[in-house]
Amino acid sequence: MWGKTSELSASNQNFKLQRNIAILSVLLLFIKILAWFITNSVSILTDALESVVNVVAGFLGLYSLYVSAKPKDSDHPYGHGKVEFISAAIEGTLIAIAGVLIIYEAILNLQEPHEIKKLDYGIYLIGVSALINYVAGIICVRTGKQNNSLALIASGRHLKTDTYTTAGIVLGLVLLHITKLTWIDSVVAIFFSIVILITGYRIIRTSVAGIMDEVDNELLKKLVEVLNNNRRENWIDLHNLRIIKYGPTLHMDCHLTVPWYLNVHEAHREIDALSGLVREHFGESVELFVHSDGCLDFSCAICDKRDCQVRKYSFEKKIEWTIENISRDNKHNVSLTA
Repeated sequence: MWGKTSELSASNQNFKLQRNIAILSVLLLFIKILAWFITNSVSILTDALESVVNVVAGFLGLYSLYVSAKPKDSDHPYGHGKVEFISAAIEGTLIAIAGVLIIYEAILNLQEPHEIKKLDYGIYLIGVSALINYVAGIICVRTGKQNNSLALIASGRHLKTDTYTTAGIVLGLVLLHITKLTWIDSVVAIFFSIVILITGYRIIRTSVAGIMDEVDNELLKKLVEVLNNNRRENWIDLHNLRIIKYGPTLHMDCHLTVPWYLNVHEAHREIDALSGLVREHFGESVELFVHSDGCLDFSCAICDKRDCQVRKYSFEKKIEWTIENISRDNKHNVSLTA
């Protein structure tokens, strides 16, 4: 089993970072509201509305990480990590709603343009907020990937997207400041609201995939590469591999085929080696459950163990593990095509 201290450390790190992000989102919201109040720009209102979502999502993500960090109990034997998927789904929905509201407001502004004033102050204010958002987003995504936290990754991507939209809005406002064409304000708002809608959809899609325990092919691809590059002689076969994400914890289970004559302690050493390899590359927050199988006669054809004293058949070929064959239920044999 993996160390509970490491899991709690990752959860606490996630919680503290999300808490700081939530506080930061409130400060940035006030800056953008001030910029909108000064300029009366619908583009800046677009940014401010998205920041309202940032505030709600920030505190929602904070609560989800608080729940996710709770220890396992009799009612939740796998922990509380799934709440992060629900939090991300709500955040994605809020982002999409904000996008729709922004489009509506921009269309109204096209029909009846508002007077825009003091654009230079507005540009400075939201420019500073964009820079702060981008740095915070990078930290969130990096920490979220390191600790396998969907809530942090969703927050980080949202902050980075907010930065891109803010940067685009700044460029639009500069163009408006130069040309004095008021319709530019609404067009910029509509364009970036579409970007916001796409971001909301992607976050919702990822969270639903997590709730439904959809296969993470990128994670499997990396795992297969690590296993192939560090394969031990006694690892004759690996199959029925499954991975489920619960917040910062990865739950993996698989069947490992080892020589049938290994005693219990020797087989357990092979399992420990596999567990250590996985944790080395994917972090300590991993629960790995391995069922050990003894090899059968047909395993000889795919076993390249050199000093086997009980081999019945000649070695024919080594089967390279792939996402497809490592996920199969049955033991591999020489007829298997990788």
